Amino acid sequence: MYRIVLGLSLNVVALLSALSPLHGQDQPKKQTLEGIWMGPIKAGAKDVRMAFIVTAKDGKLVATMDSVDQGAKGIPVAEVVFKDGVVKFDIAIAKVVFEGKLNKEATEIVGEWKQGGAGFPMTLKRVDELPVVSRPQDPKRPYPYREEEVVYENKKDNVKLAGTLTLPKSGGPFPAVLLITGSGPQNRDSEIKGHKTFLVIADYLTRRGIAVLRVDDRGVGGSTGKIDTSTTADFAGDVLTGIDFLKAHKEIDAKRIGLIGHSEGGIIAPMVAAQSKDVAFIVMLAGTGLPGGDILMLQTKLIMKSLGAPQEEIDVHTKLQAMVYGVINKETDLEVAKKLIVEKFADMKAKASPEDKKRLEMRETTDLKFMLKDLDSKWLRYFISNDPRPSLRKVQCPVLALNGSKDQQVPPTENLTEIAKALKEGGNKDVTTKEMADLNHLFQTCKTGSIVEYGLIDETIAPAVLEMMGEWILGRVKK
Repeated sequence: MYRIVLGLSLNVVALLSALSPLHGQDQPKKQTLEGIWMGPIKAGAKDVRMAFIVTAKDGKLVATMDSVDQGAKGIPVAEVVFKDGVVKFDIAIAKVVFEGKLNKEATEIVGEWKQGGAGFPMTLKRVDELPVVSRPQDPKRPYPYREEEVVYENKKDNVKLAGTLTLPKSGGPFPAVLLITGSGPQNRDSEIKGHKTFLVIADYLTRRGIAVLRVDDRGVGGSTGKIDTSTTADFAGDVLTGIDFLKAHKEIDAKRIGLIGHSEGGIIAPMVAAQSKDVAFIVMLAGTGLPGGDILMLQTKLIMKSLGAPQEEIDVHTKLQAMVYGVINKETDLEVAKKLIVEKFADMKAKASPEDKKRLEMRETTDLKFMLKDLDSKWLRYFISNDPRPSLRKVQCPVLALNGSKDQQVPPTENLTEIAKALKEGGNKDVTTKEMADLNHLFQTCKTGSIVEYGLIDETIAPAVLEMMGEWILGRVKK
């Protein structure tokens, strides 16, 4: 699940994809600030290049920001100020401000990146164009296989789904897999931070004789529907429709159709396999074996720790999460739930130590506010209360479950243990689970597993993961 929920204000990178466009203020007529400005800030042990693209619109300066090395583009800047050589870029929702001084040649802005009460020196330099980030695993055309652009309909929900089906050149009917994205709006390539993970997987498997269907999420690319008002169960319905599409395709072997799901897709795959006898096998990439609320609490602890948060802050945030999730799991009426959460928060403050009371008060206008707003999400309320284990106990087809040892979003040990346990409790005789060393949530070879690293790593997916999936699938679809 790439979606980072119930906001961690400590890290601007985790917030970038959620921002919305805003305009700057009036500027002097001489607009020497227009152009592209780029400079590095520290992200752990590495520098991350940030770029501001400044243009003039209706007599005003406006700007967007790119996190160049992380593949995040078009982040809107809420306010642009340029007066007497002083420059200010305000990314308000992320609580980030850059302020600096433009030199006489208008080639450099020396200043400071301010975030979370701390300041970091930063120098922006004018550049003619942004650098191209390396993604060496992206396949290059012409491909040694065929591509079909496809559209099919989930008639129950009146949603049309658009995708790409890749087919070997000859030798059909072929075994096939349907790829299932993680949480949040994603295109058919499951593109995150400039990495097109599903494109790389589809290329690898199709070269090995397996047809692959990858699809835009609801409301993304060529697909219709609204992802914001849909739940994991709704997405499972889209996958069932995709299986029907593959079964009807003249070049697909209807008895050899499997699913590969990443993150939330790894929850959906067993959910679908528990409902359909047409699923020949499933691969769970960073799938979960614990209820959603437990996953989000574990995720929060790991991410906050990796970003340097004190243990006391982590403990307070975790207690706040536990309270909110407890209410959501018991109270189905959203407005009643919100009222209870506010009352319980007041009670928490009243009973807290003086130090924790201060921490809670600081979080009242940030974390609590964001949590209450996030609970308007039908997806989130379903996810918090959903337990994947009942579905896992019903899955009888072969299962391969892989997790990265440094995954901070779906911790491997807790989840792989519960996945294996639930499958075996249901009598499944073909279960393979493996914790892959030094891999993160996206299955990249990494140093820490931090979400900050995703876009900084050239590798899209570790070759060992591709090889393991390929060999395991071929071993189960041989005629």
